[in-house]
Amino acid sequence: MSHPSPHTAHHVHEHEHEHGAGDHSEILDLDAEVLAEHIASITAWLPVGTGPRRIVDLGCGTGAGSLALLDRFPGAEVTAVDVSAAHLRRLSAKADAAGAGGRLRVVQADLDATAWPGLGTPELVWASASMHHMSDPDRTLRQVHDLLAPGGLFAVVELAGFPRFLPAGAPKEAPGLEERCHAVLDHHHAEQVPHRGADWGTKLTEAGFTVEGERTVTVDIGQAHTDAVGRYALGGLRRMRVRAASALTSEDLTALDQLLDIDGPHSVLRRTDLGVRTERTVWAARRT
Repeated sequence: MSHPSPHTAHHVHEHEHEHGAGDHSEILDLDAEVLAEHIASITAWLPVGTGPRRIVDLGCGTGAGSLALLDRFPGAEVTAVDVSAAHLRRLSAKADAAGAGGRLRVVQADLDATAWPGLGTPELVWASASMHHMSDPDRTLRQVHDLLAPGGLFAVVELAGFPRFLPAGAPKEAPGLEERCHAVLDHHHAEQVPHRGADWGTKLTEAGFTVEGERTVTVDIGQAHTDAVGRYALGGLRRMRVRAASALTSEDLTALDQLLDIDGPHSVLRRTDLGVRTERTVWAARRT
């Protein structure tokens, strides 16, 4: 991975552009805010019995998963691992603000390394939108297997892609624009992120886990316009423009730039018909 922060909770991929590192952190925070209910539903679904005492969040980003896990398991301590020092500082500040800073430990590390720093012996390991970024995910799965306490659980959460925000037929100047942008990104990701969409159930079994459950969470927040949804859509469309620009027609680019012009009449921030549509799949795998 060539990104400054490859192992983050909700990867958006395009943070080398002018809205780069800071905006990437904001997108992660907005993702956590807008989709908090869905993240909580995943943590509530995990087959963990009385609850783990020690949790590791691999590729924590700015902490959507870590904070949800701290909330879900009030008796647990979470070790959050990420390659980005800036993301870890942001997470620490949020945990302190929530009164959970004493139960959070942050560790800066590259998860592609063959040897990881000491992460204890957790009963639960959480990896949200990070596994498909590993250069050798099969090795990473074996590392997680060896890290877990016997009988411990590994939760792998993967995304179906970055959310869609615009309604069908929008914008009227270029109907279907968002889908065309996603098609370009899908082609890019197929080349640059080959493990996206992998058969994680099979990979987990091959790594020695027993898969106890698989669940797909459908996110469909219809026309629930809030400032957070608008800013989330703005950040996502900005990133799509970076990757898709060379493959779009001049008409599509013009329409996209109108959406991104926050002072213009067609700004995505002015729309009241935005939604959030995506899917996330979680696998719960036991070390037996």
